[in-house]
Amino acid sequence: IGRMSTQRRTEAGRINVLLTVAQMALVLGRRHMSAYGSVKSRKDFTQAQLMACLILKTYKKTTYRGVMEELCSSSELRRVLGLDKVPHWTTIQKFGQRTNVMEVAEAMLAEILEAAMAGGDEAEASLFVAAALDATGLESSSASAHFVSRSGRERRRYVKLSVAVVCGTLLPASVVIDWGPTNDKVQARALLDKASRVIRPDVVYADAGYDAEWVHRYCHEDWDAAPAIHPVRHKPGRPGGLYRSPMTKSWLTRIGYGMRWHVESFFSGLKRTMGSTLNARSDRGLFTEAMLKVLTYAMRR
Repeated sequence: IGRMSTQRRTEAGRINVLLTVAQMALVLGRRHMSAYGSVKSRKDFTQAQLMACLILKTYKKTTYRGVMEELCSSSELRRVLGLDKVPHWTTIQKFGQRTNVMEVAEAMLAEILEAAMAGGDEAEASLFVAAALDATGLESSSASAHFVSRSGRERRRYVKLSVAVVCGTLLPASVVIDWGPTNDKVQARALLDKASRVIRPDVVYADAGYDAEWVHRYCHEDWDAAPAIHPVRHKPGRPGGLYRSPMTKSWLTRIGYGMRWHVESFFSGLKRTMGSTLNARSDRGLFTEAMLKVLTYAMRR
């Protein structure tokens, strides 16, 4: 998947990323969705085609009307998606509101990661796998956090995106979307459980937001992994707890705690290319849009 043999190229020979993402979205969508959502469907468009339209909307950072206009103006894009006609923007919007879109997106993400890890150096991959955990916020309003702060208003809530990234690939193994602000440990259990379906890392890197004895225990006993989690210090001396106590500065340096920057790089790339603002208005729409940002960025990589 990561290097599709039919990558679309421009006349100058360069890869057309938009067409490649569209083709990848269609191929993956067909693997994880039935052709039509109902036996009584009009069968104008397959579910995979509509999923690809949602991903194109996210890639272009446009509206539902905007992606419809994009399809109308590009015969090559319609050809790649196998569209005889262009879906109305309300058709795409209603498909995006379905409850299974996020589950399908997670399954597509898992397949992308599997393909990326299998396509690398097998000897190197079999020796060492590291994961890095962290969370960031996506704005549910066009007003930036800086503007809200300077205007004296209170930033009440934002969409919180928690991710476990496989170091080296900079691809997510699991994604949890919730409302913030909350402590990172609130989403940690779900984040670790989802990641365990895809990977078994040797080392897990995380900042102080994930510092808890039960997180260390999960890494040791469920994954047989060495956690490298920066401890929260309330007093001088070693951290308490059986698994937390080794988390000294010198030990974190030896185990390569600096690898945690991989998840920061993932968030940086995500926000630079996909944007940090969500346009949806309903809670479900905001969460779905956040998941599609992650999926689209993974495809783009």
